[in-house]
Formats: sequence, C-alpha cells, structure tokens
Amino acid sequence: MIVGAGFSGLYMLHSLRQRGFTTRLFEAAGGVGGTWYWNRYPGARCDSESHYYCYSFSEELRREWKWSCRYPAQPEILDYLNFVADRLDLKKDIEFDTRVTAGTFDEHDHRWQVETDHGETVRARFFVTAVGNTSAPSKPAIPGLDTFAGKIFYTANWPHEKVDFHGQRVGLIGTGSSGIQATPHLAAEAAHLTVFQRTANYSVPARNHLLTDDMRREQDETHADLRRKTLASPIGMPFDPPPAAALATPADERQSRYDELWAGGGFRFMFTSFSDLTTDIEANDTVAQYIAAKIRDTVTDPAKAAVLCEFNHPAGTKRPPIDTDYYETFNRDNVSVVSIRTNPIREITADGLVLQNGDRHDLDTVVFATGFDAVTGSIIRMNLRGKGGEALRDKWDRGPRAYLGLSPAGFPNMFMITGPGSPSILANFPVCIEQHVDWIADCMVHMRDRGIDEIEALPQYEDDWAKMIAEEADKTLLPLADSWYMGANIPGKPRVFLAYPNGIHTYTALCDDVARRGYEGFALRSRAMAEAAA
Repeated sequence: MIVGAGFSGLYMLHSLRQRGFTTRLFEAAGGVGGTWYWNRYPGARCDSESHYYCYSFSEELRREWKWSCRYPAQPEILDYLNFVADRLDLKKDIEFDTRVTAGTFDEHDHRWQVETDHGETVRARFFVTAVGNTSAPSKPAIPGLDTFAGKIFYTANWPHEKVDFHGQRVGLIGTGSSGIQATPHLAAEAAHLTVFQRTANYSVPARNHLLTDDMRREQDETHADLRRKTLASPIGMPFDPPPAAALATPADERQSRYDELWAGGGFRFMFTSFSDLTTDIEANDTVAQYIAAKIRDTVTDPAKAAVLCEFNHPAGTKRPPIDTDYYETFNRDNVSVVSIRTNPIREITADGLVLQNGDRHDLDTVVFATGFDAVTGSIIRMNLRGKGGEALRDKWDRGPRAYLGLSPAGFPNMFMITGPGSPSILANFPVCIEQHVDWIADCMVHMRDRGIDEIEALPQYEDDWAKMIAEEADKTLLPLADSWYMGANIPGKPRVFLAYPNGIHTYTALCDDVARRGYEGFALRSRAMAEAAA
C-alpha cells in the first residue's frame, strides 16, 4: 500500500508493478500531482530547472515529453505528471479522494491494517508513505482569524478556479518561496498589496526563459554527461562544483564571480559560487552583503529596501528562493512592505489586521504564504501505530528518528520516501525520490526471494543515524536559522535538523553499502523464525 500520488508515489507504484507486487495507491486529492496538485497559487513555479526536475528512469518518457521553459510553472508540471501516469497506465490502481485516517502494524500477522476516510480497512504487507515533504499546510493561529469578513486564501491549498484580486486591498503574510513567487502576480491585479514580512529572504533572480529547439537538442545530446554530474552532485543537480573558497579569493575576483552568476540566475548562484558559504560565517557575509547591495540597487525607496534587507540568518541557511521581478515589484506605487519581526500581528479583525503597536491595516483579502509542517507533518497526521501500539506521534515527540531516513524502529515493513533523516529537502527531489524508490523496491524483492516476512530498523542504528545527522549539521551554518529545515516554523515542533546534510551522492553510497551487507542495521524475520522462537 502506497500513500500519495506525486512524484514519489507514481514511481513507487510503477516500480512495484514492474517487480510483480500487487499494489494499491491512496491519494487524498482528486488527481495525481502531490504538491503540484494543491499549490496552484499565482506564480507557482518550480525552482529547479526542467531538464533535471523530472524522472530519469525511462528513456521513452524523457524523449516524449518536451518542456516549454527553464523553470516550468505549476500547470505544466501537473500536466507532466498526468502524462506519466497515463503513459504508464497507473491511475487504474489509484484510489483518489481517499485519505488515510489510521494505520496499525499487526504483529501477529506481519501486516499493516490501514483505515481510510471511506470506511475501508486495507491489509498490506508493506506500507509506503509517499506524502511529500511540503504537503501539510501550516495555518497560523492568529487571534480573530475567524472574524475576518473578507476572503482568506492559503498558497498551500489554492482554489482550482481563478481568483480575481482586481480592486482588492490584499495582505500577503509570508515571504518564503511561495510568497516571493506570488507577490508580483498579486501586485499586478490588486488595488493595493501589503506584504507582511517576518523574515527577510535572500532571493536571487531566476532568469527564466523559453526553451528553443536548439536548447532542447543540446540537452538531449549532453544528457549522459548531465546525468553523470547529477548523480555525483551533493544536491542532485548537474552543476560543476565551486572552484574555490570565498575567503581564499581576492575581493575583485569574488565580485566578478558573483556578478557572473547573478546574471545567469537560479540555484547556481549559491551552489556553484564558493565552497565555504555554508560553513564559514565570514565567507557567508560576502554573499549576504552582495545580495543586500543588489536589493538596494533595485528597490528605489530606501525605506522599503531597508525592510527587505532586515536579515536575521546567514544566506543559504533557509531554502534559497529564486524569483522573477520580486524586488522590482516593490517599486510599484500600489505595493508596500511591513516588517512584523519585532512588531508582530496582534489580531485579525473583521476588516483587516492590527499589529502589536496598534497600527491597523484595512484589507479585503488575506493570503497566507506560511508554508508547511514540513517533512514530518503529513506522516504524523496519518495516526500510525507500530509494535506494542506505539504512536509515531509519540515516538517523534522529541524529534523524528528513522534509520537512513527510510524506516523508523518499531514500525516494521514501513518505508518513507524522502522521510526525515534522508537528503530530501536538501536535494533535487526527483533524484532523491528515484534513489529511495529503487532501494525500497529492491529490498522488498530481497525479502520476497528469501521468504522474509518482516524488516525492522534496529534502535541503536536509528539512534546513531540521528546523532550523526546532528553532528554533521552542526559543522555547517544551517542550524543557525529558525527555518523549516529545523522545524522552527511550527510552534511546539522539536528543533531538530530534518535532513541528511552530506549530500545525495554520499547518502546513495551509504544505502547501497547497507544493502550489500545484507541490510545491516535492520532485523529481518520470517514467520517460521517467529514461530520457532515462540
């Protein structure tokens, strides 16, 4: 049984079918797409380039699909996932509009018993979560929210029909990737847009453009080399590694390197400039100061620019956003920005909101771009129980633990695609997903071929994995930010770094070694062994 029909679930379903497993997939949405089904807000667009933000397991799929631009928008990605699902005839095994409400591991029968909101109980040997890292919306509990007389929208769960903002006084709360993407589009329609910013972000221009036939031909001809680079990359992107450290580079050469990459745009700016930006705070200051200077050069109102440069974390320690005309939008007369870091929202009233100092902002519409209960939220909300009836929610009350980020101890035959402790949020998702799916599917075949009924992560290996992640993350600047990487965006969520920080290439080698050693760190049991022990 698989839960989730985004990139992860579709490939998991296809892979298990190919290996001869009887498989069903359950999806809460009305169609495939996962995050790309729900995130339909104006400006929603991928921030990884199209030629590597896609499946690589099928040469036929790669050749048949043609991307339109460098960074595809949400409708095109959703079309792509529907194309894949139709091309592989996957939808016949998907139960749409069906949400998992509870799941319990039956220790006697070595099976998962999973309940859905349709009243169905499903028994399955293996239970795979493919629910995505950004699929559980974070909805802040602001006093008075239910009294607001206007309209409220969440970028994480946008209506299917177009929303008209003409003539509206719109308040946008949140300046992460979603808020940054939505801002220019809301400003183009609204009578006035007020952006309420708690955390100033270091955004870099995307430099999006249409793809020509010549560009596609070049991508096709260099595909093998690009794929090799992608698999060797810490972030699963076909980038050349940074040539040097920022602090070892003369200031004028460093400036030229930043200028060159700023002109090119995208993730390459942070990930291919210098090797020490996320490990040395002095090196990080060079890129932070560069971006701040670019913001001040772009935004003509010094007061607006000052708010947009109120940084409180090192550059790159939150997910680096990229944008199209984000800072330029603040030059419009109908756009303002308000800092709510030291002057937070006190309450929402029927006609707007009030800040802590008493300042009032009259609004007709509020848009929340407040992100997600990332990585763990969607898994915990399924109300899963493992051996001895232990609730996963309780097991993770001091922070999530899962060996290799794939399977939590005490929850046999359960696998998580891009779970906590895997590279997930620090890597290009399709690359990470394909590695996870292949490893999980091969493990199931290994068990089937050897008559093994149950696989369970051993607690000591799980503990060692969690300790290693914390130690390696602490060697970087990443824990210095109150980011969703740390779970810091959700009140009461344990502050734990949620991803394996040493790169998808290193992680893949570790997982392959575990498998070669007979799945070291896991207990493999057969029904016959259990009966003999009894």
